[in-house]
Amino acid sequence: MHNDIERIFFEKEDIAAKVHELGKLIELDYKDKDAVAICILKGACVFFADLMRAVHLPIAFDFMAISSYGNSRKSSGVVQIIKDLDNNIEGKHVLIVEDIMDSGQTLAYLKELLQSRNPLSLRVCCLLDKPSRRVAPIEPDYCGFTIPDEFVVGYGLDFAERYRNLPYVGVLKPDVYA
Repeated sequence: MHNDIERIFFEKEDIAAKVHELGKLIELDYKDKDAVAICILKGACVFFADLMRAVHLPIAFDFMAISSYGNSRKSSGVVQIIKDLDNNIEGKHVLIVEDIMDSGQTLAYLKELLQSRNPLSLRVCCLLDKPSRRVAPIEPDYCGFTIPDEFVVGYGLDFAERYRNLPYVGVLKPDVYA
């Protein structure tokens, strides 16, 4: 365990099992559909790669980079699109893949933006959900784990661009981000 981690929430084996389970659910729901999976960079990249390998369908990939946190541990509520999609999603079944759903503000904004581009359907898959912090009326369609309001890093999740490469999800010691 890394010195800045207070405790581990989910070991890599637990994450792998959950990713496999989510992949099978997505496979059932998207069978015979013209689908696009959108990875929300940077946090979801590790989860996205593992999840897409668990979905045995011809599914297109695209990527968006959005920010509402900067180097803070709380969302500013202002969403910036840093990198938009490369391809048109009109008439496609779209799956947004996100690392964590917290307040829901960023994903609510993103869903509204993408819905304006006329996909046939639009769903959200997140690895982690913190419903206790939700302020926007949005829920994930697929969710790996529900967690309490603690600051987590690892498996793609970061604090100030660090800790993404940890193979587990752990709670960051408060003195690190205080």
